[in-house]
Amino acid sequence: MAGDSELERLKARRVTALYRLDLIGKGAQLTYEDGAPVDMKSEQARLEEMAADLDRRIARLESTIH
Repeated sequence: MAGDSELERLKARRVTALYRLDLIGKGAQLTYEDGAPVDMKSEQARLEEMAADLDRRIARLESTIH
């Protein structure tokens, strides 16, 4: 059961990362609270790495649950 909740949590994080990547792909521009622009290339790379890591973690968990 604990594995299932961890799996769902990781899947939710992955969906969020992919949603943000989609927004960046559509030209979204983010700013920090102080108004400074976020480097969108760096943010895209960070989110791509995060999604890849989450994919690996999800696959590992799914293989132990099933």
